[in-house]
Amino acid sequence: MINSKIICLFVLLFSSTILFSQNSDWKVIAKKDVRFKKNESDNVNLLGNERKIEKIKVKCVQGSLKFKSLTIFYKDDSKEEFKSKGIGVLTKGMSSFAFKVDKDKTPTKLELSYDAIGNTLVTKRAKVEILGLQKK
Repeated sequence: MINSKIICLFVLLFSSTILFSQNSDWKVIAKKDVRFKKNESDNVNLLGNERKIEKIKVKCVQGSLKFKSLTIFYKDDSKEEFKSKGIGVLTKGMSSFAFKVDKDKTPTKLELSYDAIGNTLVTKRAKVEILGLQKK
């Protein structure tokens, strides 16, 4: 009886730790429509609080796309390029892995490179959101 109470308490604590450790501090810093073309890239200028981010990820809201790379441009005119991890195909509701922003630098612009894939008769464009994890 006591063992089952201990086990239940352990399971409850463990599951609540997982729920609260999920980071909900991700904010949408930009929305983009991706046309069904090969080798498309988009630029996103970051303003104000959008620059105070630790990590960046790309989330597909509609359609499908093959995410290729993310380039972060910093205030000191340096840049950092991240290639897609895995196969890079994102469908509705999926997001990329998070890319870490250099903590000693201030990002000013993002460049996203991708191919939209899918049926142009069903949806004219894929829609993506660029999410930023706010610095604490």
